[in-house]
Amino acid sequence: MWQLIVGAVMISFSAVFVRLVSVPPSVSAFYRMAFGSLILLAVILWRRERMQVNARGALFLILAAFFFTLDLVIWHRSILYVGPGVATLLANFQVFVLAAVGVTFFKEHLTWPQWLAIAIAMLGLILLVGSDWSGLPPQYHVGVVLGLITAVCYAGYILTLRGVRMGGESGSPYAIITAVSVITAVMIAAVVAVEGDSFAIHSWSDGGWLFLYGLIPQVLGWVLISHSMNKVGAAQVGLVLLLQPTGAFIWDWLFFGRHFTWPELAGAILALVAIYMGTLKTLPFQKKASETSAKR
Repeated sequence: MWQLIVGAVMISFSAVFVRLVSVPPSVSAFYRMAFGSLILLAVILWRRERMQVNARGALFLILAAFFFTLDLVIWHRSILYVGPGVATLLANFQVFVLAAVGVTFFKEHLTWPQWLAIAIAMLGLILLVGSDWSGLPPQYHVGVVLGLITAVCYAGYILTLRGVRMGGESGSPYAIITAVSVITAVMIAAVVAVEGDSFAIHSWSDGGWLFLYGLIPQVLGWVLISHSMNKVGAAQVGLVLLLQPTGAFIWDWLFFGRHFTWPELAGAILALVAIYMGTLKTLPFQKKASETSAKR
């Protein structure tokens, strides 16, 4: 349990690192994956692990990296527009995207707690960003939309990463996440090139924060959570992982002086309750996919 808690706290700092650096959002995403990939490669070499994958498994690896690329590039922009707290909370709405996929494509039937969770989530979203929607700047509107799109990409990442196993891959979770991280780094590098941004890191502080971004959430947080998930009950996992968006709200207030109104706080609390309720039932196609939820 303590490993799960520490891992969840570690990944809650992800959005903070994005705000601390002065590089463009896609560039910070690239360095997260680049530094994370180098560390993970060192780990699997030390453990002497190998991975064999057939054509279908390779396709799912590429798709997972594609969704991860979209996830990070879009989410980083949302963080800069609406702040770490709101952006992280919106991204965790992936729970409801997965539920919708289950109903649409896997003929799942939602339980009444899940329907209630969706209703509570909508109410929380209205209180969080809709209580003064017309008075908010256009940039904030864009950030909210990007945060919700991130949730869709996040769900796509979870589903395709699950498909790697189903596609005939053999290898440890370390090997899989390393392969996805390397491919994602290459894809994000292409995005940076298309956008015309520079990969240059202009200060030692930026370099240090970017290295910690790759080390703490991408590697250490994921390792701790993945090691503990099979030893802790599913409901407890869902509850502890709420430390991620909760922590992001706290860091947004503590480090960046973000002031939240009472309707915003009430909306955030309702959204957190709804996200937890939405994780109580594990859909068949989500088995083992929960290991990937720690990627933030």
